[in-house]
Amino acid sequence: MPPPRTYTRTDFAALRAFVQRIESGVIARRYYDPDEPRHAPHAASPDAMERFLRAMLEDLVQLALRHGSAVLAFHLKASIKQHGSAKLTAVTLRMVEQASTLAAARPAPDHHVGLWFRPLIARRLTGEGIDSLGTLIDVCNLRGGSWWRSIPRIGAHRAQVIVAWLRGHETDLGKRVEADVDTAPLVPVVGLGNVIVIGGSMEAPRLAPFERLAIPTALSGEHGTNRGRDFAFIRAEHDLAAIHAYLNRYRDRPATLRAYTRELERLVLWLVIVRGVALSSMTVEDGEAYKDFLKAPIASFVGPKRSRASGRWRPFTPEGLSPESQAYAVRAIRAAFAWLTTVRYLAGNPWSAVTDPATITREVEVQVERALSTDLWTRVRAELDARCDGEDLGGVTPTEDEARQWRIARAAILLMGNSGVRRDEAANARRENLSVAVVTATGSSTKMPTDSSTVLATEQRSVWVLGVIGKRRKQRTVPVSVATVAALRAHWADRELDFDATWAEGPLIAPVVINGTNASLAKHGDASESKGAAVHQPHAPYAADALARLVREAIRRIAEALLREGALSHDAHVKLLATSAHAFRHTFGTQTVARGMPIDVAQRILGHASLQTTSIYVRAERQRMLDEAAKYYSEDAS
Repeated sequence: MPPPRTYTRTDFAALRAFVQRIESGVIARRYYDPDEPRHAPHAASPDAMERFLRAMLEDLVQLALRHGSAVLAFHLKASIKQHGSAKLTAVTLRMVEQASTLAAARPAPDHHVGLWFRPLIARRLTGEGIDSLGTLIDVCNLRGGSWWRSIPRIGAHRAQVIVAWLRGHETDLGKRVEADVDTAPLVPVVGLGNVIVIGGSMEAPRLAPFERLAIPTALSGEHGTNRGRDFAFIRAEHDLAAIHAYLNRYRDRPATLRAYTRELERLVLWLVIVRGVALSSMTVEDGEAYKDFLKAPIASFVGPKRSRASGRWRPFTPEGLSPESQAYAVRAIRAAFAWLTTVRYLAGNPWSAVTDPATITREVEVQVERALSTDLWTRVRAELDARCDGEDLGGVTPTEDEARQWRIARAAILLMGNSGVRRDEAANARRENLSVAVVTATGSSTKMPTDSSTVLATEQRSVWVLGVIGKRRKQRTVPVSVATVAALRAHWADRELDFDATWAEGPLIAPVVINGTNASLAKHGDASESKGAAVHQPHAPYAADALARLVREAIRRIAEALLREGALSHDAHVKLLATSAHAFRHTFGTQTVARGMPIDVAQRILGHASLQTTSIYVRAERQRMLDEAAKYYSEDAS
């Protein structure tokens, strides 16, 4: 006998639906992806689907006759004799499946995910570059328990089912899903609820961010040698409580709060695990040792960027800290210790005697070379419009869900590229701060018909303006282009909101659909919503980092598409791949200067504290002009 054909889990699920008399066309759409005929050619049409399922059923019945029980074989033979072929119910099909295990295919690392997962799941995985089962395992092991967060509509429950299935087939796949790849919350080391007591060895430390962190009693600082002996102005019994009191001062300045939390978090973890010293017992020698640690953190403290809720979170990234970042860390810690001394929690500030790491003052602080050229900026805008409008791009038409995401990216990119706002300012911009201002423009001189006097003609024009809060909590007003307003209006329509309503308010840019995870629901949605479901919540803004990731991914996809079409040079492709959200602010700066906007006006729009900073765009535009002139004259000479 020839070896039996093998069938995947998807095939068996489709056969069960067929036995339950579901139409073949519905089965093909539900269990297979018509857009991927190479993985399931039998799902190309209802007739092909029915032929495949009937042949599969015949294969399984023959295997059951040879390998099943005598009772099952008798039942199948009687059914074949009466009907010409076996007529099965859901129960008898299950018995046939158990008896025909030889036909069950074994998953392999190179199998496409579409062979084993339903089309919706497979499309979401392949959309993130996860094509095969082996790649899926690699992504899980690389990202840890939060591997699914960057994949649209893959929630905690689906992720848990996928990981459980992969673990159940580790022998066949020949690849193992690591033990800490789990969607459950971080498991506490000790019985303190949701808190981790940090400690362990330097090779295998127990690390946790501040919100999940507890310090062993011996190192808590309750009896620190540098504790103030006089009445303290804060009610802090130990070092961690004192640090939280200090950070609470910045609760209304989220960017500063994040930065200071990061630096103090790193210091506390180093003190407990590496140095074995309480924060309130630090000396100058400890401070100098920490400076050396910042230059080269130990391997167990380093890891790729992960969610703070993940067990794989690490305080340092593999890129390390630049000298400027090391100096910033020392200054931030010195300021915290100065405050703790002022409120008399500490008797003195040992960091006042610790010098800053040596740094080099850069000649140019603003990296204007990141700005896009006029041609490239125009091309990017055209590509964004095409995707937002759902145009056919090389045989691929974006779905409505994809078009909505493109419209979010377009609104953010135009707001930064046409108004020069920072990514934090774009993320926090609100509709109630956007309005129309009427300005009076003075035109050419003209003579009145009744006398010989000359007057200047005036014209009233309207321009959209937006109030934003920038660095150092300074408010400023920036102009907003008509194209940006149109992009925002389209994005608000996706959120089912009226952009032009009299009392319209809310974030200018916000997610259209929120994944139903606990973290997302806590920030964007209603905690009463069912877990794992996607909820509609149009009033919660993006985090600045999330908006920047969305923008960068949109530009990356545009760059790849243009390169495939041969419509982009290699240099331009590299330029786009390196384009971050902040690069659009530089694009605005260079383009406004190139078009003759007065430098002091550009300074006010960009929010630069110094005119010298804005003048860098003038020098950059002058250098670009000289470069182009040199090319022109060299071609003329040849």
